[in-house]
Amino acid sequence: MDDAQITALFEARDESAIRETLNQYGGMCLRIAGAMLPPEDAEECVNDAMMKLWNAIPPAKPEIFEAFVYTLVRRTALNRFEMLRAQRRGGGQITEALDELHEALVSPEDTEQTADARILAEHISHFLKNLREKPRRVFLQRYWYLLSVKEIAAEQHMTQNAVKVMLMRTRNQLREFLEKEGLL
Repeated sequence: MDDAQITALFEARDESAIRETLNQYGGMCLRIAGAMLPPEDAEECVNDAMMKLWNAIPPAKPEIFEAFVYTLVRRTALNRFEMLRAQRRGGGQITEALDELHEALVSPEDTEQTADARILAEHISHFLKNLREKPRRVFLQRYWYLLSVKEIAAEQHMTQNAVKVMLMRTRNQLREFLEKEGLL
C-alpha cells in the first residue's frame, strides 16, 4: 500500500491506517525510538506516535507521509527521553550524539549569542542540501535518526573509523559554513 492510500485511510478514519503504517514503517520507527530509549519504552513510544498520527490526520495533510511519521516518532521519543533523563539523569547514545554536534554549533567565543532557531535550521538545511549524498546520509543517520556509529557503518558498508572521520569532517564543514554565514 502506498503513502497516498494510507493517508486516505486516516482521512476516512479507518483504523487499518495504523496497521498499514506499522507494516510499512514500523521497523524504522522502532529503530528511531530505540536509538534513544530502552526497548520497552521504544515500543510504547511508537504506539504513542501512532496515536498522535491518528489525531493529526486529518486535519494535517502531509506532503511526505514517511517523513511525517518519522518526525512524530522522533519527537515523541525525544520527549520520552527527556522525561526519563529528568528522572534518572542518565547518559547514553543520544547525549553522545548531541554533544558531538553541539561542538560544531556553539561558538567558543560567545555561547550567549546564538542564532534564532529557525534561521539556524534553515542554514543547516541549506548546508545539508549541498552535501554529497553519502556524507548527508551519514550525518542524518547520526544526528537526526540518532543511530550509533556501528549501525551506520553496517548500513553504509563502511568501517566505523571511516564513519567517524566522515562525521568529523562534516561537522567541521558545518562549523565553517555557519561561521562564514555569521551564525557563530
